[in-house]
Order: sequence, then structure tokens, then C-alpha cells
Amino acid sequence: MTVLTKRIKKDSRALIQDDETKELLSRSLQYLKAGYPVHFTGPSGAGKTSLALALAKKRKRPVMLMHGNHELNNKDLIGDFTGYTSKKVVDQYVRSVYKKDESVTETWRDGRLLEAVKNGYTLVYDEFTRSQPTTNNIFLSILEEGIIPLYGSKLTEPFIRVHPEFAIIFTSNPAEYAGVYQTQDALLDRLITINVDYKGPEQEAKIVSEKANLVMSEARAITTLISTLRDQCTNDMNGPSLRASLMIARLAIESDIPIDGKDTDFQRLCIDIAAHSISRCIDEENPQEKAEQFIIDACKRMKVSEE
Repeated sequence: MTVLTKRIKKDSRALIQDDETKELLSRSLQYLKAGYPVHFTGPSGAGKTSLALALAKKRKRPVMLMHGNHELNNKDLIGDFTGYTSKKVVDQYVRSVYKKDESVTETWRDGRLLEAVKNGYTLVYDEFTRSQPTTNNIFLSILEEGIIPLYGSKLTEPFIRVHPEFAIIFTSNPAEYAGVYQTQDALLDRLITINVDYKGPEQEAKIVSEKANLVMSEARAITTLISTLRDQCTNDMNGPSLRASLMIARLAIESDIPIDGKDTDFQRLCIDIAAHSISRCIDEENPQEKAEQFIIDACKRMKVSEE
């Protein structure tokens, strides 16, 4: 069990690259090399952030990760004055001559975006639509004019030119997600937007097998179960994602729970992980109770093939 736990920690953030993923990364890298920002959009748990980070690493430049949120503002992106520094020089050449020179200057600290722009980093702007559109307006100048304006900075220059090696990779959830702002068309028009959706049960099984150190038959049983549950969500809710499959696999290993749909401990684990998201897809009375029963029924139909 100790060996399995170490394996989980080692591989937990690695992107499992099948042929489709490799081809997508190759295309996206060419877009970045040509100077175009890439935007991965899709449902939560589809692997957008992992894909963006894997793409960023391929550039072999320093990578900066920045998360969108509604409180993000220009001070966070550009920087701000953080205080004052005082300098005092006292010279006493001879006993009768005394000179004192004192100066006070403001201390400036670069924001994350300004640091990335100045040094040619690869910026991964994760879930950028969670930031307010007015905050994201600064990217229009970066992408169109190749400059970053220094709004209210009091610095001598009104802007800084973008480093030629600087690149941006955006990720976002669909517009119907809670806490997501409508992105201005002017910004979207400058991005190459690529939809990233859930993978099929077989592809997800390979990821779970590799990351959780499960045999393929057990991994396939879990991802098929989650895919079956996800298919019940035909409204704007997306249901359980690949993350749910990974959580079930890892916790089953950690807790010595057999991956057996008829086992009550396994059923309870699946309910704890997936029932809430399934209940949001049920437009009836007692959605939580119906979701739990649906999961139990799906577990009982689950099969682990012999390999």
C-alpha cells in the first residue's frame, strides 16, 4: 500500500498524453510560436489547466500561473507602490563643517502580469472569465499593440513594451457556469479558442490506470460508471468529471475498498463523491435521495472484466 501511495503523489499532476492530446499540444505550440494566444475552454474537470501547463512547459520558458477571480484588479496585474524608503547621508569633513542629505522615495513592486511581460514568461491565465471584463481589458493592449499600459503607476514611462518571448495561454469554463463573466468579443477575437471536452471512458480509464496505479479493468469499470452517471445530466449541469473517477480510485486504494459495485463500502464512496453533482441534474422532489439510489443501481450493474 505504501508503494501505491507514493506512486499517486508522484503522478498526480502529470498529463497523460494519448495521440489526440499530443496532436492538440503540437498544434497549439505552433500557434504560440506564430504569436497567437491559445484559449482552452470546456467543462470543469476536462483537463484544461493540465493541458495549458503541459503546453507552457513545451516552450522551455519560465511559466507563471495566474488564476482569475472577481477581485483581480490592475494593481494585482501591473503592480503598486508598497511603501517608502528613506536614505540619510551625513558627512562631517572637519569639526566645523557638517553636511546632512536625506531623501525619501516610494517603493514599487511589479504585479504578476507585468513581471511576466517584462521577462518573456509563458503566462497561464487559468479561468480568466472569473475576472471582471474591465480587468481583462489590459490584455487588448498587450495582444494588439504589444504594450502593457502602466495605469496610475506614477512611473516616468506610460507603458512597457512586451518581451518578444512572452506568450499567454487562457483557460475558461462555459458561460453558463456560476461566477463566470461574459467575455468581451474584442478579446475573444484575438484568441485561438479550442474546445476541450471530456474524454471517452476508455481514454479516461488509461488516465486513471496510470495515475492511480490500477489495472485497466478496474480503471475502466470506474470511468464507465462515472460516464454513465454523467450521461444523466442533460441540462446545463455537467455531472461528475474525470476528477470523480480519480478520487474514487485513489480513495478505494487508500481505504482498502474493493472496486466492486456490489460492495456497500464502494457504493457509499461513490455516493459521497458523485451524489451532489448528480442531484443538481435532477429536477424532481428529493433530488439527493434519487441521486443516491441512481448511483447504487449503477454500481450494481458495474462489471470488472478479467484481463
